[in-house]
Amino acid sequence: MSEYAIQAKGLTRKFGDFTAVDNLNINVPRGKIYGFLGPNGCGKSTSIRLLTGLLTPTQGSVNVLDLDLPKQVEALRLRIGYMTQKFSLYEQLSIEENLRFIAQVFGLDRHAQRKRIEELLSVYELDKRRKQRAGSLSGGQKQRLALAAATLHKPELLFLDEPTSAVDPQNRREFWERLFDICDTGSTILVSTHYMDEAERCHSLAILEAGCLRADGTPQQLMQDMGAKVVEVGGEGLRQLKEVLTQLDSVISVAQQGVHLRVLIKDLITEPIAWLRAQVPEQMNTRDIKLVRPSLEDVFVNCTGEGRQ
Repeated sequence: MSEYAIQAKGLTRKFGDFTAVDNLNINVPRGKIYGFLGPNGCGKSTSIRLLTGLLTPTQGSVNVLDLDLPKQVEALRLRIGYMTQKFSLYEQLSIEENLRFIAQVFGLDRHAQRKRIEELLSVYELDKRRKQRAGSLSGGQKQRLALAAATLHKPELLFLDEPTSAVDPQNRREFWERLFDICDTGSTILVSTHYMDEAERCHSLAILEAGCLRADGTPQQLMQDMGAKVVEVGGEGLRQLKEVLTQLDSVISVAQQGVHLRVLIKDLITEPIAWLRAQVPEQMNTRDIKLVRPSLEDVFVNCTGEGRQ
C-alpha cells in the first residue's frame, strides 16, 4: 500500500481552448488533512472532480487509494466521500430520509443503516430535527447534514469542496473540529478553501492560481521558505504612505491592517528596516517599524499574482 492516498502527475484538464487545470503534481499523505487554497476560478473544484473520477483528465495520471483513474473509477466510488460546494441533498426529504437514502445507495443492510444513522444524528446534533425537511434547515445545519451523508459509509478518503463558504465563523470552527475527529479515525481528507485561517489548519496544502500549482507544503514550511521579508510600519497618513511604498521595485505588496501597513519586501534586501528608512527618509524616520513573522496570507500574495512578477 502506498504512503499516499492521492498521487497526481502532470494532471491537466482542458475545456476547448481553456485550461482549467494545468500540469498539476501533488502527493497527498494518508491519514492527513490536505488543502487546496486559492480564489474562485483557480481550478480547485475541477481538480477535485478529476481526483474523484467525475472528470477524465486531458492528460496526466491519477492514482487514488492505489487505484488508477479513470480505469478503476468504479472500484473507487464506494471508498470515498464527496461533499459538494452547493448543498446537494434532497430538500423535500427529511434529515432522516436523506440519510436512509444515502445508506441504501452505499448498500448498508437495515441493521447497519439504523445504527450508523443514529450515531451520525447524535454526533452532528441533528437527532431532535430528524423529521425536519432538509430545505428548511439553516446553513450550519445543512452543512452538518451534508458532512454526515458524505461520511455515512466511513470512507477512506473524503473530498470537501469549499464546505464552509455559506456558514458563520462559529460553525466553521465547529466543522473543523469534526474534520480532525474524522482524520483521527484514519481517514484522509482533501478540502478546498479560500479562507486563510482554514488553510493554516491543514497538515499540508497546495496553493493554486489559474489552474497552476504555485506552492506546496506544510503551512509552517511555506511561511519559513517564503523568500520575502515582512515589515510592519505604524504612524499617521498610512494611505498616502502606501502609495509611495507600492512604487518601490523591491516591495512586493503593501496592505493596511488597522493602524499599520504590512509590507512584503523581496528577500534580496538583507536589512529591510534600514532599507525602507533609506528609500523614503522624510516619511519613515519617525515611524515605528518592525520585522514580523510571515503569515499564510503573505505566502499567498508572494507566490500569486503580482508577487510572482
